Amino acid sequence: MESLLSILIAVPVLGAVVTYVLGKKELAGDDFARISALVTTLITLAVSLLVAAQFDANSPQFQMVEQYPWFKGYAINYHVGIDGISLPLILLTTFLMPICILCSWTSITSRVRDFMALFLLLEALIIGVFLALDLLLFYLFFEAVLIPMYLIIGIWGGKERIYAAYKFFLYTLAGSVLFLLAVLYLYFVFGTTDIPTLMEQAPGLGLSVQQYLWLAMFISFAVKVPMWPVHTWLPDAHVQAPTAGSVILAGILLKLGGYGFLRFSLPMLPDASHALADLVLVLSVVAVVYTSLVALMQEDMKKLIAYSSVAHMGLVTIGIFSFNQQAVEGAMIQMVSHGIVSAALFLCVGVLYDRLHTREIARYGGVTNIMPWFAAVFMLFTMASVGLPATSGFVGEMLVIVGAYQAATWAAIGAATGLVLGAGYMLWLYARVMFGEVVHKDVAEMQDLGGREFFFFLPLVIAVLWLGIYPSTLTKPLAPSVLKLLEQVNPVKGEEAHDNQEKPATESESTPDWSEEDEENLPAALPESQAPVKEATP
Repeated sequence: MESLLSILIAVPVLGAVVTYVLGKKELAGDDFARISALVTTLITLAVSLLVAAQFDANSPQFQMVEQYPWFKGYAINYHVGIDGISLPLILLTTFLMPICILCSWTSITSRVRDFMALFLLLEALIIGVFLALDLLLFYLFFEAVLIPMYLIIGIWGGKERIYAAYKFFLYTLAGSVLFLLAVLYLYFVFGTTDIPTLMEQAPGLGLSVQQYLWLAMFISFAVKVPMWPVHTWLPDAHVQAPTAGSVILAGILLKLGGYGFLRFSLPMLPDASHALADLVLVLSVVAVVYTSLVALMQEDMKKLIAYSSVAHMGLVTIGIFSFNQQAVEGAMIQMVSHGIVSAALFLCVGVLYDRLHTREIARYGGVTNIMPWFAAVFMLFTMASVGLPATSGFVGEMLVIVGAYQAATWAAIGAATGLVLGAGYMLWLYARVMFGEVVHKDVAEMQDLGGREFFFFLPLVIAVLWLGIYPSTLTKPLAPSVLKLLEQVNPVKGEEAHDNQEKPATESESTPDWSEEDEENLPAALPESQAPVKEATP
């Protein structure tokens, strides 16, 4: 089907318009807005699955490409396409959005149509980020994502929502200004903003120029990840955001930074990426260890999970800048896994908050006696966050550590230390909330999971177990694009990896034609011109 990717962007936009217009109380009302938003997200999910079905998992090229003139005479086009790196993130986005609508069904009671319309608009913009193959188009989607998220935090957030919304907006906007300067420089030098073209031409820039451009992009993407020390906006935003806002923030928006490194920093500026890789690894290891220690000190469940997100995304950047197949594939799997697991953990916090209206860990205790189904679900996602084998968290973390060990042993040790600390704060959180005696009367009166809650937890449970048992679901479409990326970043190593995978050496290619006895009888210092040459055979 032609224009399938444009349809994928257009469906949530049209749904947002219908939801906003007909969701007025004097017309269809709040219930229509909820149903309209849910139906729209399910249709978008179906279209994304159709895209996945038509995707050629053996090709590293951009597929289903659409390109139309946008600004005539300026080599700036509406250009979208998909590859093995963007496909998993698009599926993650369309997978989480219906869950966000369901979890907000009863918790959002004011300005319902505005909330639902903003979420649909946010979905369209995020999909646009992952599909854009033009730098200016990417930048517009990349920045526009801030607007609905800013409003979601600022209108439906907690008591300090205004402060958190401004901090989120200003941090991310300030970083992106430098990215815009890098875009303008590339346009004036090469006369185009076409991403595939720049992937071929930009690596020819000198090292000093690459480093300046790399740093401009790095600051923008580092804020989005977020990396230490520009991570302080994240805990505030998570604590104040409504549950659905936290799900999208941790599940998808944090992945925009990692995607930016993979799409721009590495393939366009490979020399600078190698030259400054140690900087990224140092900051990532500090983030993994430091934020894990901070998480151990938290008394608010949302803050604890927010700091754990910074630590887990530190593993992602370690994997990306290790420059080998295991680490980069591990980073991608970790991004998808973290998107699912962190979303599920914030939903677990939301379930408790809806019943007791507090996120303070000390106010709970003994919940497993009152809510056994919830205790089982929460335990699974806690184990996935820790990296228990047979869960999605294990696959990505192990691949990153194995790959990082080949590139920088000290970085792998730092990542492994973070895993140990992660087990500490997650298991301690679970023990304090779920085990022990029921002390507070209001805890004893809490109800176990309802039908709607079962419905939005079930796909998350399946996804965590499926990716833990069958990670090839992700690695198969991912591998060709990762190998192509490594060929761009490490030309020699990338080609060798590709050749080794496509053309395994045969016995005839790996052994000489003369015998060992003949080789022993050769003079010790035979001139090169007299070296034995294999004669052609008919």
